[in-house]
Amino acid sequence: MRVTQSMLADNSLRHLSKGYDQLGKLQDQLSTGKKISRASEDPVVAMNGMRYRTQTVEVEQFQRNSNEVYNWMESTDEALDKSTQALQRVRELTTQAANDSYEEGQRSNIAKEVSQLFEHLVSMANTKSNNKYIFNGSNTTNQPVNEDSFQIDPDGLSTLNEQELLNHQIAYDGSVYHFSETDGNTAVFANENGDTMELTYDGTNEDSQIDSITHSNTEEVEDDLEKNDIVLSRNDAVSTNTGNVEIELLKGVNIPVNSKPQNVFNSALFGDMKRLEQALEDPDSDGEALTEFIDTIDTHLDNMVNERAEIGARLNRVEMIDDRLSNQEVIAERILSDNEDADMEKVMIDLMSQENVHRAALGAGARIIQPTLMDFLR
Repeated sequence: MRVTQSMLADNSLRHLSKGYDQLGKLQDQLSTGKKISRASEDPVVAMNGMRYRTQTVEVEQFQRNSNEVYNWMESTDEALDKSTQALQRVRELTTQAANDSYEEGQRSNIAKEVSQLFEHLVSMANTKSNNKYIFNGSNTTNQPVNEDSFQIDPDGLSTLNEQELLNHQIAYDGSVYHFSETDGNTAVFANENGDTMELTYDGTNEDSQIDSITHSNTEEVEDDLEKNDIVLSRNDAVSTNTGNVEIELLKGVNIPVNSKPQNVFNSALFGDMKRLEQALEDPDSDGEALTEFIDTIDTHLDNMVNERAEIGARLNRVEMIDDRLSNQEVIAERILSDNEDADMEKVMIDLMSQENVHRAALGAGARIIQPTLMDFLR
């Protein structure tokens, strides 16, 4: 085959063009630090990069979720800690007041501090984190405790029909009694254990007042109570929402971050606080009656401690998950770097080598092209 001057020139230009293309790729790698700048350059690297980058983004989102979990659970633990301190103070005051050497005025002063501690517990129950109520189950937009719905006058029940009575409850001795039925002038309330509370009125008109309050337990033991022995409130005074607020920390792993209100800030707690306040203000209360409140307060303290232990156990698990996420982040970024990032030392050496090849190609091309008449005319 005869090789012409034009064929030599075309081959020289084609090789120079390939050299420019290779120089361009190396310069792109040097400036971007990546192996490829377009998916068409290496589809396998591009597809792997998409998967690895998705994994990295997931880990980063889970880490942001863990920060929210820490914020929520630490706020919960702090609120429970302050509430525990408040209940311990209530127990101290109750122990002091149970001493029969205390006079009516002294117990009345203690009642004022108990009232302030009651309001403190209400504020702890209505704690917000990131503008969300943390003790109202899945209903994070409404406050769980409504102080105005407590301590309703029991005499007013005589004017309510059965449907209206369904919205009321009675707190007594660490338990909550919900309306069950009416029997003549008697309103019957019952708790989950089957104990009953019967409020009997002397009539059915607006001037009717409570004639007697009878408490009966499953062992058929009956006690006669006074109005100051019970606390009447509306059912919505304290939230009973049992829904969990769950946050995903790993794929398919959801952690409940909230403390259920019925475990700590329940109607029984606030009802017993009001009952204690009433007993301290009652001049007929004696040391024996006040001593009975100590065991009730101890029960609520145990509930607080148990709930804090539950929160602490979950927080320990969150810390282990967070540590795993940190390891996954390092691994994911390393894999992504190995897949996409260019080896800069190799790129620089290849670039210098390609530049030398390009200069040599230019020199060879200049010698291949034969002189023309114009070269002689110069």
